[in-house]
Amino acid sequence: MKNKINFGAIIVYYVIAVICRYAAVKTNLLSGIENPYLAILLRGVGPALGAWTAIKIFSLHNPMSLKGIYKNALVPFAVYWILPAILIASVYYFTIGKFPILLMFTVLAYGLLEEIGWRGFLQEQLKSLPKFTSILIIAVLWFAWHLNFEITPSNMIFFGIIFFGSWGIGKVYTSTGSLLAVAGVHSLNNFFRNGLHETELTLIAILLVIWVGFIILYNRKYKTVVNPA
Repeated sequence: MKNKINFGAIIVYYVIAVICRYAAVKTNLLSGIENPYLAILLRGVGPALGAWTAIKIFSLHNPMSLKGIYKNALVPFAVYWILPAILIASVYYFTIGKFPILLMFTVLAYGLLEEIGWRGFLQEQLKSLPKFTSILIIAVLWFAWHLNFEITPSNMIFFGIIFFGSWGIGKVYTSTGSLLAVAGVHSLNNFFRNGLHETELTLIAILLVIWVGFIILYNRKYKTVVNPA
């Protein structure tokens, strides 16, 4: 029997997520915050806050987990956080002479705040829908949440990235059940906001191969299934 979709919970979640996003990027509310890392995190807090509020108000059962299928949270933390943070920070060091490890983990934490909402809450709420329908709804809402509605080629490309990201990150969440894992995959895009060059593309390819291989081997070894739907 398929679970009923709680549209009220989704509306509460999304309204809070958008309000927080608007306050963070379209007003001067964060202008007085001197710590740049805190400012980054506050721009992404809306989905997590919206998810938590909706779950509490509607008393929802939600299986969100940092560790997912893994025996403890240290495994996905090492594979999906420490590994990319050190690799990418090392590349930054050899190219621009800086080792921004704190920035790397801030970006990962930002991705976690978003993924609590998009995968941990919204994907779970929509899992009774056909796969393509669920992906499309998440992609549209996720794209609109960024509050950039200009019809430009770059925005259309961004929507394409959001759509395929909703599919790909969603597959990772279905396979691992781990918010740490999907936060790491999500953050690949945020690590390279200034554009993708050969080095960045190589790093992304290496990490994706490692992660996909790790998921397949782990699931095969322990025969774990999170959500077969």
